[in-house]
Amino acid sequence: MTKTSMIAGALLAAGFASGVAQAQEFSVHSASPANGQLRQAQFANAFGCTGKNLSPQLSWSGAPQGTKSYVITMFDPDAPTGSGWWHWVLANVPAKVSELSEGAGSAGGKLPAGTLEVRGDTGQAGYFGACPPAGQTHNYVVTVHALKVDTLELPPTATPAMLGFMVLGNSLGKATLTIKGAR
Repeated sequence: MTKTSMIAGALLAAGFASGVAQAQEFSVHSASPANGQLRQAQFANAFGCTGKNLSPQLSWSGAPQGTKSYVITMFDPDAPTGSGWWHWVLANVPAKVSELSEGAGSAGGKLPAGTLEVRGDTGQAGYFGACPPAGQTHNYVVTVHALKVDTLELPPTATPAMLGFMVLGNSLGKATLTIKGAR
């Protein structure tokens, strides 16, 4: 290897490393949990739980270049159903949005214009709080999907599974956060 090619290779490697170091990781955060645990405010007020049914505050950063919209979900893979439980499903969140306030997805909350609430496993649109069986701790997985399209054309009867299919064909990346919930 010549000295010139070694220098060129070193410069290329340094430039690549610099670009990687400057790239921001796509991530999602929440100020609502306390020590990684959902607060009582995020629990349902049903099925024996006595929470306030407030959707958690969420913020995200580092979305992939070209992001035109987001899909946001909250899923409990530990629910005793055989297929988990969809607690919150949002589509068509505009790309200019990077935060949802606590309670935004709850009754009386304010979601960004254009956001579509998809029915979760209660059969209703909107946030449905955590309510694991007494004595159990469940994992609540919040995912923000960055999409390459402005909107997903969903029928009013869309399910989380249908939305998931459409997300996979339009995804630029995703960020996840797992929050524990116990009672």
